[in-house]
Amino acid sequence: MIFRELKLPGAWIVDPDVFRDERGVFARTWVPDEFTARGLDPTIAQCSYAASHRRGTIRGLHYQSAPFEEVKVVRVVRGAIFDVAVDLRPESPTFCQWVGVELTAENLRSVYLPRGLAHGYQTLTDHTEVYYFVSTPYTPTHQQGVRWDDPAFGIEWPLGAPSMINDRDRTFRDFGSAVATGR
Repeated sequence: MIFRELKLPGAWIVDPDVFRDERGVFARTWVPDEFTARGLDPTIAQCSYAASHRRGTIRGLHYQSAPFEEVKVVRVVRGAIFDVAVDLRPESPTFCQWVGVELTAENLRSVYLPRGLAHGYQTLTDHTEVYYFVSTPYTPTHQQGVRWDDPAFGIEWPLGAPSMINDRDRTFRDFGSAVATGR
């Protein structure tokens, strides 16, 4: 596996070793020891799956508050997404900065996101399916989010405004409000 650190400390692109032959493709996409060797948390408490029907759908930006912050490893199994992480760690040198990575079923790429980042994505194709490992079980009372278009972050979504977004994600508070209330 090939690991490349992103500009947000602790966030990584993970490209698998891919083997192609007349049968098709084989790739190792999860080797906990390779994550541990880089100081990354390989804990998996749950696996999640999301399917989006329409190109341009935005999910997020989600995070869980203390003490249930999550590590996520995200990959696409069908279609393509523009995956976004925003650094919400006040002590981080990249606080309030974001990074975006294109993940596709074809490139087999994953992204590793440490605790303290908000996460979301925009689908780049119809009928997109995303699968991700999460280090901490989902805890509804600690689920938080910030707006996809929050001016504090200035995220450049490749398709602009969403073609589809649910009411919860559309009505998240802006980051300044979230900080002021401690959530």
